[in-house]
Amino acid sequence: MVGYALAAFDNTVLKVEHHQMRRKKIFISSVQKEFAEERQMLYAYINNDPLLGIYFEPFLFENLPAFDQQTNIAYIGEVAKSDIYLGLFGIEYGYEDEMGVSPTEREFDEATKKNKVRLIYVKTDAKSKCKPKMNNLIKKASLETVRKRFNSSSELLPNVYASLVNYLKENEFIRSVPFDTATVNAKIKDLDEIKIADFVELARAKRNFPLPLKSKPEMVLTHLNLLADGKLTNASILLFGKLPQRFFISSEIKCAHFHGIEIVKPIPSYQVYKGDVFQLVNQAVDFVLSKVNVTVGTRAISNQVPIKYEIPREAVAEAIVNAIAHRDYTSHGSVQVMLFKDRLEIWNPGHLPLSLSPAKLRQPHSSIPANPLLAEPMYLAGYIERMGTGTGDIIRLCKEAGLKEPEFKQEEDFKVVIWRTNKKLTEQVTEQVTEQVTEQVTEQVTEAINRIVLVLEGNMKRLELQEALGLKHRESFRDLYLNPAIKLKYIERMYPDNPNHPRQEYKLSSKGVNLKKQLKKSVKKK
Repeated sequence: MVGYALAAFDNTVLKVEHHQMRRKKIFISSVQKEFAEERQMLYAYINNDPLLGIYFEPFLFENLPAFDQQTNIAYIGEVAKSDIYLGLFGIEYGYEDEMGVSPTEREFDEATKKNKVRLIYVKTDAKSKCKPKMNNLIKKASLETVRKRFNSSSELLPNVYASLVNYLKENEFIRSVPFDTATVNAKIKDLDEIKIADFVELARAKRNFPLPLKSKPEMVLTHLNLLADGKLTNASILLFGKLPQRFFISSEIKCAHFHGIEIVKPIPSYQVYKGDVFQLVNQAVDFVLSKVNVTVGTRAISNQVPIKYEIPREAVAEAIVNAIAHRDYTSHGSVQVMLFKDRLEIWNPGHLPLSLSPAKLRQPHSSIPANPLLAEPMYLAGYIERMGTGTGDIIRLCKEAGLKEPEFKQEEDFKVVIWRTNKKLTEQVTEQVTEQVTEQVTEQVTEAINRIVLVLEGNMKRLELQEALGLKHRESFRDLYLNPAIKLKYIERMYPDNPNHPRQEYKLSSKGVNLKKQLKKSVKKK
C-alpha cells in the first residue's frame, strides 16, 4: 500500500512516498559512556521525527533485553541485522577485549564486512585529544566512508537528518522532483520496442517529430529525456512498458456503467483496463462510446458514414487524457470513469496545483503538467495540447453539442462531470440508434452490434470500420463490436478461413441486412 506525506527540508518541500514495509534498522554505535546523552537523544529524535520515524528504526545495544548470549556475539549479530551503521566517534576508544579491540571498532568492521551503509560523525574537542586507537579508527573509517564533524548536539541532529534524508532520496523513498522523472528499477527489455517505433511514426505524422523512422529505442528515450544517468524513468515504463502495472499497480483505469444516477451494486458493466497510457486512454474512451447514444447518418455528403455521439468523442477523450496525464501516481487510487444515466464522471487521484482552482479552469490558464515527461510524448502523439486549453475545449465541445456546461470539482480526488443529452434533446434526434432492438430480433443484440451494422456499407476493412465508429483501441473494437457481430452471423469475413488475411474485409450477411432494415425502420417510426 502506498501513500505520501510532506516534509520540509533545506527550504524544499519533498513529496514522501512510503510503503507498509519494515523500517530500516539503524545501529547506533559509540563508546556508551562517552556518548550516553547523544545516543539517547538520537534514538528519541529518529523515532519521534514525523519523517524519519516512518522509515527508520534506531537500535541501542543497552535497550536489548538480557538473555544467555555472549555480549560480543550479541552486538555483532545486531550489526549484521541492521541496514545502516551510525557511528559516533570522539575521544575515548572504550573497553578493549583480549585482542585489544573495542566493541565500537568491532561493530564498524562488521558493518564494513557486510557492506552496510555507514554514517560516521566525529566529535571535535579543542581541549582534549582523542586516544591513539580512536584516532586510528577515525583514520580507517575516513578511508572507506565519508565522515562528518560536529561540536555539539545542536550540530549533530541536523547532520544526521541530512544524511538520512539523502539516503531516502538516493533510494527514491522520497522525491523532490516529479514522479515521472524519478528512475525505476527496470531495464530496456521491459520496454516494448514496437510501441516505441509506433510512437515515432505517429509523432512524426502529428507533430513533425524530428527523429527518423526505425530510430533505436535508446535514441528515442534520450530525445524524450526518459533516461536519467542511463536509468529508465518512471515515465518510460508508463509510456512504453510491456507490463506497466507490474511496476505501478495503480496505474490501471477502472470503468463502470450504471443504469441509474447513483453508484449501486451490482454494477451492470465494469471493466479494469491495464496497459500503457495510450492504451488506457483508448480503452476507456471506447468503453464510454460503446454505452452512450449515437446518431448515424447516410453517405449523402461523403463516402464515410457520419456518426455523432451523444457526448462529443473529443470531450470524452480530453477528460480521460487529462486524468491520466495529470494524476498523482504515488496514490494507491486509480483513475475511475463512471457513466450514469444523466452524466459521465472522471475521477483523478490528484490535486490541482496551488495556482489553479476549479473556477480558473474555466478561464484561459497556463499549462502546469504534474508529470511533464509523461505529458510531452502524449502531446507529440496528438493526445493533448500544451497550452492549457484542455478544460476550455471540454466546455466548448459540450456547449456545441447542446449539453449543460461540464463541472470541475476538487475534493479528495479531482473530478470532471460531463452531462449527457437530456430527454428533450434525445427526442429531437433523427436516426437515433436505440438501446433496445425491435421485437422481431430474438437474439441478444448489443448496442455495439447495432452500430457496426449501421455503418457497414459494402466491403470495409477493419480499420475503416474502426475509424467510422471513432474508436482507437483495436482490441476493444474486436471484443465489443466485430467479434460479437461475426459470432452472431450479422457480419461475414471475405476470407472466412483466414481471419488474419492481409486483405481481409467485412460485409453484412443476409441476417445483417435484415437487422439494418429493422433498425432504420424503427428509427423512422420514431
